[in-house]
Amino acid sequence: MKVRSFLVIGAGRFGSALARTLFDLGHEVVIVDRDEAALEPVMAHATQAVVLDAIDEETLGRLGPDNFDAVVVAIGESFEGAVLAVAAAKALGATRIVAKATSELAAQVLAKVGADEVVRPEHDSGVRLARHLVTPALVDAFELGESSGVVEIEAGPDLVGTLAHLRLTNRFHVQVIAVARGERLTAAPKADFAVVEGDRLVVIGATDDLDRFREALGG
Repeated sequence: MKVRSFLVIGAGRFGSALARTLFDLGHEVVIVDRDEAALEPVMAHATQAVVLDAIDEETLGRLGPDNFDAVVVAIGESFEGAVLAVAAAKALGATRIVAKATSELAAQVLAKVGADEVVRPEHDSGVRLARHLVTPALVDAFELGESSGVVEIEAGPDLVGTLAHLRLTNRFHVQVIAVARGERLTAAPKADFAVVEGDRLVVIGATDDLDRFREALGG
């Protein structure tokens, strides 16, 4: 595994969880926050924890944002602070900037000032939960751009049989790209692959087609 380096700005719940997970996965993580107390719980789960005001370009420059694989701006309590931190990281040559937003408007502004990717954790979690409530078999889902996506779904009685028999491509215009059975993963399964109840299917397709697929399973 290639070890990557990440700079996380903001040690709130989102930033701390992100830093802790990346560090536990074996990557180098520097997390910064202007509040020392906020850093204390995550100090043992980061390569370095630094008390620093990242909205100041000169101060942030001491860490060399351009030397990290990605800079994550996880400031949630101050929209102005998030904007200034993104702008500072961009000006300092950060190669990839991911920012947390609390609203669609905030996401648009952060993208305009330099964020390469904007995430909305509360919104995305709500969407994921809604999809799961409507389709209990749905394990996970994420979008690929505006018009395509991927879903992972657990096979119930309606999804048992060979892929040729299920005819998912013909019926819904979606494609099964992998099937997980226990610890075994079958990538690009062929038409004669037999799906059994409990298998987890990874399915790709246009967003509208995936919606029809979910609705059919939910119904």
